[in-house]
Amino acid sequence: MTDTELTSGDFTESAEPYRLFAAWLKDATASEPNDPNAVALATVDTDGLPDVRMVLLKGFDEHGFVFYTNFESAKGREILATMKAAMCFHWKSLRRQVRVRGPVEIVSDAEANEYFATRPRGSRIGAWASKQSRPLESRFALEKAVAEYTARHAIGEIPRPAHWSGFRIVPSQIEFWHDRPFRLHDRVVFTRAADGGWDKDRLYP
Repeated sequence: MTDTELTSGDFTESAEPYRLFAAWLKDATASEPNDPNAVALATVDTDGLPDVRMVLLKGFDEHGFVFYTNFESAKGREILATMKAAMCFHWKSLRRQVRVRGPVEIVSDAEANEYFATRPRGSRIGAWASKQSRPLESRFALEKAVAEYTARHAIGEIPRPAHWSGFRIVPSQIEFWHDRPFRLHDRVVFTRAADGGWDKDRLYP
């Protein structure tokens, strides 16, 4: 049986986390009512206090988990200060959870440009108009900024702002959790080994 054929009852047999995550995300895409790629992103601010918010996963492979944001936002500043982060996926319809944590790297300009070009035009305008996470004096001020940038980019392509790009969490650890009766849940954690492979351990629920 391949990793992508693993069912919820035998996922603990997987020897590699990325294909298992791909299989679970595929299941979530079929069962979640919306945004199966939604994930809680945790960072730490300059006072050492944890911070968390929902973002959308925009890509993953054996190199890590990618999302995009304004680097001048709270999460952008916090990640740039530490270059570390964690994620938690929870798919209620499947009673499954995946936790990811590790160091962070910035995606290449080519990757960021390619993804930015796929966004709806209004979202690209918004990336220019929104001073994300900073105080907003009124809704009118935001709408005025949107109108100004819409006029400025009325024709042609909208370039990606220099302050808008992507982060990739390069996991040092990935944990899979599946609900079981009487709280006797299945938990398996993959930890990056010194040789670049993965060590796997079962955990008490």
